[in-house]
Amino acid sequence: MGGNALVPIVMFGWIPVVFYIFLRYPAQRAVIISFIFAWLFLPVAEIKLPGLPDYSKMTATSYGILLATAVYDSDRFRSFRFSWIDIPILFWGIVSPVMSSMTNDLGMHDAISGALSQTVTWGVPYFLGRIYLNNLAGLRQLAIGIFVGGLVYIPFIWYENRTFSSLHVTVYGMDTGRDLAQSFRLGGYRAQVFMEHGLMLGVWMMAACIMGIVLWRMGIIKRIWNQPIGLWIAILLITFINARSTGAYNLFLLGILALFIAWRFRNSLMIWFITLGICLYLFLGASGNFPNKQIIATISQVFPEERVQSLQFRFDNEEILGLKARQRIAFGWGGFGRNRVFNEIGEDISVTDSMWIIAFGVYGVLGLISLTASILLPVLAFCVRYPARTWSNPAIAPAAALAVCVCLYMLDSVLNAMVNPIFMLAAGGLAGIAIQPRKAPVPQLTRQLARV
Repeated sequence: MGGNALVPIVMFGWIPVVFYIFLRYPAQRAVIISFIFAWLFLPVAEIKLPGLPDYSKMTATSYGILLATAVYDSDRFRSFRFSWIDIPILFWGIVSPVMSSMTNDLGMHDAISGALSQTVTWGVPYFLGRIYLNNLAGLRQLAIGIFVGGLVYIPFIWYENRTFSSLHVTVYGMDTGRDLAQSFRLGGYRAQVFMEHGLMLGVWMMAACIMGIVLWRMGIIKRIWNQPIGLWIAILLITFINARSTGAYNLFLLGILALFIAWRFRNSLMIWFITLGICLYLFLGASGNFPNKQIIATISQVFPEERVQSLQFRFDNEEILGLKARQRIAFGWGGFGRNRVFNEIGEDISVTDSMWIIAFGVYGVLGLISLTASILLPVLAFCVRYPARTWSNPAIAPAAALAVCVCLYMLDSVLNAMVNPIFMLAAGGLAGIAIQPRKAPVPQLTRQLARV
């Protein structure tokens, strides 16, 4: 585990804090506060527990919320009704790990352990989103929570930028394992605060900026902490730029473009186009037909050599990892690093940068498809249930912004391996409202909701 004495105190003390949050706030808001606060401030640490998945800040939150729900809101569990939209997360969380372990003769113990780990990491946040955020009001609260979470991080990001230091090391006495060279980008220090990597921070701030812009444009929030929301958005955007993550910049621009097209032209073609692009990329990569050499030759004429070499390094590793994954293409190699590539003397010569190649190598095509569908199917179902012509309705706009960000998260997972359960929480909420029968017209947002 590592770190100072504060790490186990905070990690194991978080569950009773979640209970207090449930006593202090309505259940829906308590879930959002618990997830976001843990994501922003708990240490990046894992504690080994016998017979259970590693205890991390997100598993602590999931356990705490499940226990608090059982104690204070047990009827919430009985409200869940399994639906067709939940099939991908069932396969990703349970079926894929079990099939991968059994087909590789790793035994039932490994199958159960893998299924537990996948379920806690991915399935529980999705499930909590399904039962707690399965309405427009709940998703609006989540959108506001993400925006406020971005605002809260502003002073911490600037502190790290100016001091060239890690708050995670200062507070918890441990590094997250990030390569020091990756801490410096675009002529300055790239903050990460209490997250695993600066790239993860960049995606979080990207989502916070998009939420803020939507909340401001739709007039859902007028003032925060007695200051106009426009002022906070300006500060947040400047801080986001200072986060120094070019990938997050591109995701932000793509997300704003998707929302602009939806508002201006009343269609969600951009979301469908991004989804098609992701699926095409994954198909070409998994089948071994990805034109990496042609892409490198093209972009080398436009981008700096350093960026081209970084992309080529990624493509080269995905090529050799994909080649090995196709040896067990259906259900993958299972755990224990069996999906990686080793040289003649047993040295690991592969680097897994992207989530898709990890899913493909460990769980095969079944895992890759179920992971992708778990994230994207709720987004597409939402787009069908609430067409883009309704996204200008202030009651629907926050949910639409979350749908866009969940889609962008999957796009980021094509390049990076950053597990963020907040997006799975949102995916569960989107799935919940997408399958509910519409009993009445969607109401306009009232003025009582215009302040935080």
